[in-house]
Amino acid sequence: MSKPSAFAFGDGTLSTAHEQDQPTQGEQTPADFMGPSLWSSNEADFDAGGATHLDMLHNSPDAMGIAWDKGNAYWVFDGAHSSISRYDFAHDHGEGGQDHSDGVVARYVEGAVKRVAGVPSHMDLDHDSGLLYVADTGNNRLVVLDTSAGQKGAAVGPNYDGDVQYKEDGTELTTLVNGADFYLKAPSGLVLHDGKLFVSDHDSGEIQAFSLDGKALGFLDTGLPNSLMGIAFDPAGRLYVIDAAHDKVLRLTTPE
Repeated sequence: MSKPSAFAFGDGTLSTAHEQDQPTQGEQTPADFMGPSLWSSNEADFDAGGATHLDMLHNSPDAMGIAWDKGNAYWVFDGAHSSISRYDFAHDHGEGGQDHSDGVVARYVEGAVKRVAGVPSHMDLDHDSGLLYVADTGNNRLVVLDTSAGQKGAAVGPNYDGDVQYKEDGTELTTLVNGADFYLKAPSGLVLHDGKLFVSDHDSGEIQAFSLDGKALGFLDTGLPNSLMGIAFDPAGRLYVIDAAHDKVLRLTTPE
């Protein structure tokens, strides 16, 4: 649980991404060791400690975002390789286990996205269309990955887990929103809701809404520059946003 930058809930689980690129575990691991971890989403079982983790996979340090796919598979914004990578934990090893060899890691579009240190790059998957929406913070744009495209390519490494790791060939990102065209500066939080895409801008403090074909629908200026990060909706349609500069979670609602 070193330097978590983002997390996503799955089917009875959650997974954390970590902005860590230094040795961990008492300096026993190499600097490129860090990767996502899998946990139970039951609050009574989760304590963020090694004894309660359900699984982990490695070699995506400086991860800035994560989104659930299906089962125990998650998409990760891999800042170290400037890629979007799919991590499938397969069968978890149980609390505190160590066998990670059944995992499958596929690295997509390596070099196509860009991390900004300290600013998460969130993602959300439209499970109906298979399209993954990504806040490409460093390139100031919103991009889309068709997760149904591609084919297995060459192996990638280093492989610390003895699992299957490879590059996914034949994939590309599509730019949905060029940030400079819509006064975006550093898109960070991103969430799909009610057929729309909502994005928080870390630098400007604005939250913008877009249609899924890239048209601007409106914006809210929170007056919080250099602060906004993750955003999420609850079942009642209320929007939550991280105000990192003031260590707060804000809830935004419409007047009743």
